[in-house]
Formats: sequence, structure tokens, C-alpha cells
Amino acid sequence: MPDPTPTGPVGLPDPAPAPIGPVILPVPAPTDPIEFPSYEPTIPAMIRAAVHAHGERLLGVLEDQRMTYADADAASAAIAKGLLAIGVGKGTRVGLLAPNGPDWIAAWLAIGRIGALGVMLNTYYKARELDWALRHADVQVLLCAPRHLGHDYLDRLEEIADPGDDPAIRSLSHPYLRSVWAWGQPDRPWARSMDDLLAAGEAVSDEHLAAAEAQVTPADEFVVVYTSGSTAAPKGAIHAQGAMVRHAHNLGQYRDLTPDDRLYTPMPLFWVGGMSFTLVAAIHVGAAMVFEERFDPGETLALIEREQVTIVAGWPHMSRMLTDHPDFEKRDLSSVRGGSLDVLLPPELRIGDVELRVNSLGMTETLGPHTLGVMGNQLPEEKWGSFGWTVPGMEHRIVDPVTGDDCPTGEQGEVWVRGYALMSGLYKVERADAFTPDGWYRTGDGGYFDDDGYFFFTGRMGDLIKSAGMNIAPREVELVLEEPEEVMHAFVCGVPHPDRLEDVAAAVVLRPGQSLTAEQLIAYTAARVASYKVPRHLAVYDTPDELPWLDSGKIDRIGVQQILTERFTG
Repeated sequence: MPDPTPTGPVGLPDPAPAPIGPVILPVPAPTDPIEFPSYEPTIPAMIRAAVHAHGERLLGVLEDQRMTYADADAASAAIAKGLLAIGVGKGTRVGLLAPNGPDWIAAWLAIGRIGALGVMLNTYYKARELDWALRHADVQVLLCAPRHLGHDYLDRLEEIADPGDDPAIRSLSHPYLRSVWAWGQPDRPWARSMDDLLAAGEAVSDEHLAAAEAQVTPADEFVVVYTSGSTAAPKGAIHAQGAMVRHAHNLGQYRDLTPDDRLYTPMPLFWVGGMSFTLVAAIHVGAAMVFEERFDPGETLALIEREQVTIVAGWPHMSRMLTDHPDFEKRDLSSVRGGSLDVLLPPELRIGDVELRVNSLGMTETLGPHTLGVMGNQLPEEKWGSFGWTVPGMEHRIVDPVTGDDCPTGEQGEVWVRGYALMSGLYKVERADAFTPDGWYRTGDGGYFDDDGYFFFTGRMGDLIKSAGMNIAPREVELVLEEPEEVMHAFVCGVPHPDRLEDVAAAVVLRPGQSLTAEQLIAYTAARVASYKVPRHLAVYDTPDELPWLDSGKIDRIGVQQILTERFTG
């Protein structure tokens, strides 16, 4: 691990050297250090440290907008003053509804600088979902883009909140909502311009802002981040300032980000993957974030070349979309040296077998990874398919979901987690209903640790297939189905059976130009797993587009299960 000793005038760590080719990871050391920043872990302190160290470096790029760290400091200070001027203070619930870009970063920093509670709103929300989130979070002040990619947010707000004609909103359906501030010149009488907010802030002195920032503490609740709600109603995970600042810094010891890096990701900043693992990680080292209005393979390839992107973080299905595009071979992608898309890396840095690439297990409730290995490196063959090891400062238990007892090493159970990065709670959920009495959070994920401390994920506990009295972990079968080079994705679930309760069913997506039959894949699986785990039903698809996906880029497992159920039992 890199030397944990902070260096420099503000305690920012020296960047670790970039690896030369994938290396085989050693067995994890149980004494890996916790690497927290030397300054107080709050948003005001973090932006001050970043500006001191990297003021004129780029932080955010979106088309012609180019924001330096100094620009971010000035823009966020101006918004923070405006919020103070309209009565926003410690704990005021401020909704943020905007796409990735410098405006989002400035508003997010402003909310944190004065200790308000930011409610991260999903730009994909339709009217019904936005209605629910605004009411559930009791949003009082909303900062929003007027529209984005065909979504007219002002139309939706008018539909759900009936705000009337007065900028001082009084809505019976959203009784706490008092004002909406939109970038540009909103064409609604009840929506005010962000320019007006900035003008109001001119009456607030630098000293007043500094006094407010001085009252912000690591314990203050900072953001509410909603889960995707793919299997139940969304949950609002509350994260404190200290956790937000510390976690990305601590995870930095497993990454090699430097001030010269330019990170591209289509992951939304309103989710922890974009917010914590990417944006805050970039701020800690002085790197730049490169954004675009939307992911488009041709445009994205051009952007990577034009902006000399060095790190590309995205979802697996992006690889095929980029490599299949006719411009892929024409673009100079030599600047890319890291990230999650193996096909974009120079040949000497590619690992090839996705199950030998370092992986992680994370969730909204833990601000991202709570298990992780050294990014960009290769797992030992005997650790194929593992998900790294426990992040320093976090704790795990593997628990038998029936007895509540700890499982022996190597035996699958439910993953329980606690530690500094765990959320402070779920919004509108009593603590006793969110955590065990001694502070553990039941993740609902299944897995086990081996004797060397490597973690193996076996799937969601609720996804376990129960067939003829046997418990079957879908991920175990998926890993086998994904072994043939012709296979891109495999998704396994249970479909109803009148006698066995459930049968194992699978949806398999082939790589472009490849062919395999369902019978061949079933035979392949039967030679490698116990007979009760072999899919009785298997559907083959030529492209991922034939299956349902969530806005987060994850497969919609409920949708896949419905498709397979209708196909094989309807």
C-alpha cells in the first residue's frame, strides 16, 4: 500500500505511481491503514484544501464550460450566500435536480458549505417519481435545471405540486416546498432564476459565509441519496459530511489517481458511484471530471480523444457499444490508462478475463465500496471472481439468515456491515428498523470470506432460488454460463413450478457475431455444477437491448424474471 503519511501544506496525499501492466495482487494485509485527510472532514474544509493545492487546475468540463477548482470555490460561495440570504441554514432540505456538469458541482458544494441537507434527485424521474421523492424528503428549496434531454422539469413540477402564480410557493401536496430556483430564465411565475438567487447573495458578506462554514461539523447530515428502488420502494440513505469526505480519501489508497488525470463517466452525480467514488475522489487529488450531455458511442469516443481522458468508468454494456461503433478504430484513445472498461486500455494493461479483474461490493448505504482490491490489478487465479477485501475502517459479519449466528469462514451467509462509511440512517425510518441494536446493517447481499480475507459475492439473499428443497445462488450459475467466450452476459433467476416451487431459468446474451444454442449452454453448465443448479429453461439473446435495464445501467432482474416466467410457464 502507498505510504499513508499525509504530505503537503494541506495534508493531501502524494499520488501513487501508475502501474506498469496488470500485476497479480498479493494476499491482503489485515493491517492496511485507514487513510483519512489531515484536515477536518467537512465540505468547507475539503474545498479550501483543494483550492489551496490545485486552484488553477480543471475540475469540471462540459462542452464549452471549463471550471477550475478556483472557479468552483467562487461559484459555490456565491450560491451558498444566496441560500443564506433566503433563509437556508443548518439542516434545511435543499433538493438538487440537474444533470452532470459544473453547475451541479457548484450547487452541491454550496449546500455542503453551509450545512444544509442536500436531497439528490434523479434526472430520469418521471412526474410520479419526482412527486414521491419531493414529498418523502420534505424538500423546502429546490435548485433545478428547467429541462434536460426531453425532460421538462418545470412542466412536471407544475403537474404534481400546483405551485400557483406566486414565487412564495404554498402547495398543499408539498407543504414544505417554499421556492424553486432554476438555471437560465424560467418561464413560470412561481419559478425564480438562479441569477436572482445570486443577486440576493450579494447582500451576504464573506465574513457571514465564513461564520456559517465554521459551524459545519463532520457529524452534520449532508446528503440524502435514494436507492434505485428496483425491488421495493426507494430508500433515502442519509450520509454525514465526515463520511462523504473520508470515504473517497480512504479508498484512494487502492487507486492511482493523480492531478493529471481526467475522469470520464456517464454515471450520474446524484448516485454514490458518480458522487463519492468519482467526484470526491477527483477533488482529493486535484483531477478533472469530463462530462457530456448524454452517452452516445460516437460522441463519447470523440470526447475521450479530444479531452485526452485518462480514466473511463462505466457499465459493462458500454464496452460493446463503443467497440462496435465504426469510429472505434479511427479514434486515438492512447490517453486512456485506467478505468472499468478493459477494451479501452492499452493491450499491455488489459486483463481480459473479467473475473480476474479487481472488483468491489458496494451500495448506496455505504457510499460505495465496502470491499475492494487495488484497482487495475489482476487477481490470483485461485481468487477468480472475488470482490477484494474489507475496506480499512469497515467491518463485516457473514450471518446465517435463519439462526442469526455467524457463519464459518468459507460458508455463505448474509453480509452485515458497519463502520465509518455506513449511512447515519434511512430518511423517515426509525433507527431500530434500519440497524441492529449494535449498529450492524443487514445488506441483503449473500457471500463469504475465504481464509485469506478475500470476499466472494454470491447474489442477493432475496434472489436465492428455492427448487425442490435446494437453495441455489443465481450468481454461481451465472459465472459458469459466462465462461464461454461467446457469452457476454448471463442472468439467472427462478420461475414458478407447481411441484418444485421454482425452476432455475437463465437469459444469456451472446457477443456480436457469436452463436450458441440453449441446449449447448445447458450441457456446458451440467458438466460443471450440481444437477439441481442446471437451468431447466434458458433463452438466448443476440444483444443486451432485448432485455430490460434500469436507468442505473444495471439489469432489471424483476423484468428479466417476468420475461422468463411468461416465456417458459405462461
